[in-house]
Amino acid sequence: MLPFTLEKVTSVQAAIAAASSGRRFIAGGTTLIDLMREEVERPEHLVDINTLPLSEIRIEGSDLVIGALARMADIAAHSDVQRLHPLVAESLIEGASPQLRNMASIGGNLLQRVRCPYFRMHDAPCNKRTPNSGCAAIDGLNAGHAILGTSNHCAATHPSDVAVALVALDATMQVRGPRGERSFPVEELFRLPGDTPHLEHTLLPGELILAVRVPGGPYSRRARYLKVRDRASYEFALVSAAAALEVGDGVIRQARLAVGGVGTRPWRLRTVEKALTGKAPDRKIFETAARLALEGARPLSGNHYKLELLPRTIVRALEMTGEAA
Repeated sequence: MLPFTLEKVTSVQAAIAAASSGRRFIAGGTTLIDLMREEVERPEHLVDINTLPLSEIRIEGSDLVIGALARMADIAAHSDVQRLHPLVAESLIEGASPQLRNMASIGGNLLQRVRCPYFRMHDAPCNKRTPNSGCAAIDGLNAGHAILGTSNHCAATHPSDVAVALVALDATMQVRGPRGERSFPVEELFRLPGDTPHLEHTLLPGELILAVRVPGGPYSRRARYLKVRDRASYEFALVSAAAALEVGDGVIRQARLAVGGVGTRPWRLRTVEKALTGKAPDRKIFETAARLALEGARPLSGNHYKLELLPRTIVRALEMTGEAA
């Protein structure tokens, strides 16, 4: 690990001022420290933000508000989260080992870097690590890579599980930086790779995530998260689906659906949602709608299996929402 300095701050404004001069925030450090050990990330100055008052988990009206420094384990175990937003709780539990959940913050989870093996291999070209160097995954080992939102420069999937749930539920995030405070949908945090895959998010220099707000709705409790992976213990998704339905008078009134493990960012399926709305919640309807998730898919040599696994995962997640009702 290369040498670095560590500065502790006790106020949001002090944190923003420090980051505005090029320093990097660190909270749980579950991703950043690993990448620093491997010299993939090489920050010279870190700002410890763990003492900032950003760990509260509360209900405001029908909304769930999660402070950016709230730990994944605390959120998943919170009684209001389990009762009102089981989709968020499930995605957090599925997202990491108990040890990592105890350390990792919700803000850090959303900003974690990709898990493509070539990203961590200094002897392999990677446009995320070294812009314009190439992408070894395109013609290499790519079974776990994306089929949606890819470019000729990158096909790495976004690794966060809870981000998939938050995107499905239309969550927003509150940030503050040198230019003031703003809010925007969590979905808009993530960039497509295009020809600049090293630019992964839309935060401005010096901006700090303050909180995530998850709106409540009649679909919130009829919601499930399904994750398909190589092993049942801690592992990243091959395909995952976050599904929430409001059903009344025998038809689907509202649908919320996003998938992970297949996109270069958490992938909202609005076409599928539209196809489900107004229909009866039965398997045939689910299967027909789920096929629409493959629009624009660009599989690589090793991940054609996701063309079959993705619709099947969506169908099962939709069926599970009935079991949650």
